[in-house]
Amino acid sequence: MNLELAAELCRRFEGFRAKPYLCPAGVPTIGYGSTYYADGRKVQLIDRPMDEPAARALLMVELEHTYAPGVIRLCPGLITDVPKFNAIVDFVYNLGIGRLQTSTLRRKINAKDWDGAKEQLMLWTRGGGKVLPGLVKRRTAECALIG
Repeated sequence: MNLELAAELCRRFEGFRAKPYLCPAGVPTIGYGSTYYADGRKVQLIDRPMDEPAARALLMVELEHTYAPGVIRLCPGLITDVPKFNAIVDFVYNLGIGRLQTSTLRRKINAKDWDGAKEQLMLWTRGGGKVLPGLVKRRTAECALIG
């Protein structure tokens, strides 16, 4: 399964940080937005820095073993459409599989209502109660892959 489009979106919008930091949700994070290591350990603020190649590798492990399988389980019809699949993998990397599971977005995707799916994506642009320009750009990029 080709996840390069999703990985590119994640790298562009998450940005790389070598040292552990607290994300806006208050969760220890490293690399390109990773909150867990490949061995399942949670990132901690006391962890050693990570170089960029290691962060890229960790991102791919997460996309391949956590986020892509979650999207396949919830939206099985996407597996044959690489751009749409990658857009939704990026969405769940950003917001979590649980958000997709209970969303109207999932219903729109499974009904192949692509205009409705794009409308739903654009509702997920808030952080801390306000619209964040970075999330607007990310959702717009995802919508472009949906077509």
